[in-house]
Amino acid sequence: MSELSHRRKMLVLAICCMSLLIVSLDNTVLNVALPSMQKELHASVSGLQWTIDAYTLVLASLLMLAGSTADRIGRRRVFKAGLVIFTLGSALCSLAPNLESLVAFRMVQAVGGSMLNPVAMSIITNTFTAPRERARAIGVWGGVVGISMAAGPLVGGLLVDSVGWRSIFWLNLPIGLAALVLTWRYVPESRAPKPRRPDPVGQLLVIGVLGALTYAIIEAPSAGLTSPLIISFAAVAVLSLTGLLLYEPRRAEPLIDLRFFHSAPFSGATVIAVSAFAALGGFLFVNTLYLQDVRGLSALSAGLYMLPMAAMTFVCAPLSGRLVGNRGPRLSLLIAGTAMTVSGVLFAAFDAEATTALMFTGYVLFGVGFGMVNAPITNTAVSGMPRSQAGVAAAVASTSRQIGQTLGVAVIGAVLAGGVTAAAGSAPYRAGFTDASRPAWWIITACGVCVLLVGALTSGDWARRTALRTARRLEEPSTAQAVTGTDSKA
Repeated sequence: MSELSHRRKMLVLAICCMSLLIVSLDNTVLNVALPSMQKELHASVSGLQWTIDAYTLVLASLLMLAGSTADRIGRRRVFKAGLVIFTLGSALCSLAPNLESLVAFRMVQAVGGSMLNPVAMSIITNTFTAPRERARAIGVWGGVVGISMAAGPLVGGLLVDSVGWRSIFWLNLPIGLAALVLTWRYVPESRAPKPRRPDPVGQLLVIGVLGALTYAIIEAPSAGLTSPLIISFAAVAVLSLTGLLLYEPRRAEPLIDLRFFHSAPFSGATVIAVSAFAALGGFLFVNTLYLQDVRGLSALSAGLYMLPMAAMTFVCAPLSGRLVGNRGPRLSLLIAGTAMTVSGVLFAAFDAEATTALMFTGYVLFGVGFGMVNAPITNTAVSGMPRSQAGVAAAVASTSRQIGQTLGVAVIGAVLAGGVTAAAGSAPYRAGFTDASRPAWWIITACGVCVLLVGALTSGDWARRTALRTARRLEEPSTAQAVTGTDSKA
């Protein structure tokens, strides 16, 4: 791809951020609408989990395929297809007559979404080639998540209270169409110099791992841990993972290049992404139900209560991008892990829900932690990797985020559902909810501790040396491409 002017680069970044905005808005707005959906569609807690996890599950399963496909046939082409499918899926979701249809249409949305964020990140990586310039661009990218977290609950709450939950999906239509037109006009086409071949077996194994594991976790509270159904799905997940680990290293061009994980920073970024987004998924799920079902707040009031968390994410995301660009990822990761851990402890050990001031303190701390964690994840995932594999590397990072959010909602939702069911006979729903949610808060705390410890371990000098060795190994088969670092022109 030929060198673009600074103005054109900023325009490309803005267009890519629009795709992130509609995907991130969709998730934050949906959480606020869960209680309204539950009442109209007569959904159980597991039904609410599926409205979120059907989306994140399909997204996680297809992200790496989308990244490698975009590197092969053209990033702009795949990005435009993603915008069309995501926008169409949003329109279908707004028309869903029942819970089953909504879950199915959310999966359509996810197919489009899988073509957006990793491909957009690949476009950004190939547009902003200087490390410091790229880190700052990724900081702006992370700031969009903060905008969506701030605007999503407020806009969603207003729409749910005034028009109804179906209107939340209308938000995606004008943004998606505008992004499509702008992409067609201003984003240059680019491809990897040496495209990777498809890996259908690896793709099926990934779907088997994620799909079977998520189903087993979500349905375990109602079916029972020892039921044949749950044991069967758990076995499918284990066998699929085993097959993936045995099959992928044998391929010359695997869907998941396991050599990436020889880099300690890359492996650390993957674990941190899973942990941080599991905490986020669980945090939003538990708080949305608590604020509306236990405190009795409206959707808009619940959105206003969550504003301190969203505002801190908005402030800290670009700050983290600048820190990563100037000082590396270590400081951002340490701040993120500490803040998320303390936030979780406030709810788990000190019943922060019982005092509004303490609850807001927990929200602020979690917002700081989540705002600081996103930029180092993305930057570490793509730094040091050959540009020819930028799409796949970015897709692994995005996949880790979606796996984390999927597992967070699945595990914490299952713990919450089991606790609420156990308390149903001895206490009213509102009285039993706080006790039932305490194990969930300890899980969120453990996720924060993981971010802190893994961040400290994988951001030092030893970790950087492993990243350099890994980059050299990845470049060996295609030294000429690594030296030139060129992409196909539009």
